[in-house]
Amino acid sequence: MKLTTKGRYAVTAMLDLALSHGLGPINLAEISSRQGISLSYLEQLFSRLRKQGLVDSARGPGGGYLLGKPARDISIVDVIRAVDESFDATRCGGSKDCHGEKRCITHDLWEELSNQIAEFLAGISLHDLVERRHVEQAQPPQEQVLVKMQR
Repeated sequence: MKLTTKGRYAVTAMLDLALSHGLGPINLAEISSRQGISLSYLEQLFSRLRKQGLVDSARGPGGGYLLGKPARDISIVDVIRAVDESFDATRCGGSKDCHGEKRCITHDLWEELSNQIAEFLAGISLHDLVERRHVEQAQPPQEQVLVKMQR
């Protein structure tokens, strides 16, 4: 199972939007420039995210996108599913006919893995990622800490 570019870019763009919270609507061109994601691709992703209520759009001068609900209420699994990604590690897409017309002997293993991945990502919100980022930015690089400890 592999998370595609679509899912990765959607999470990246949503985190960018969450990090910009309080600055008003964010233009997709700004996200495109900061994250190196094509503007046309972002437009496709945000159309899907808007349909799922994860973002709101503001038109006109100074328009752009805002989170559709608090970052705390948007899980990573919500973002990935909004852009039609799945977590299915089975070969059969869950239809249980992976070995001809029968279920393969490892079907349950891959199905459990898929469920674990979805559960893990459901437990992480955009807010959690924003908080992690703020903690990382507040800490000095490890080399600086070691130098100070040696003095």
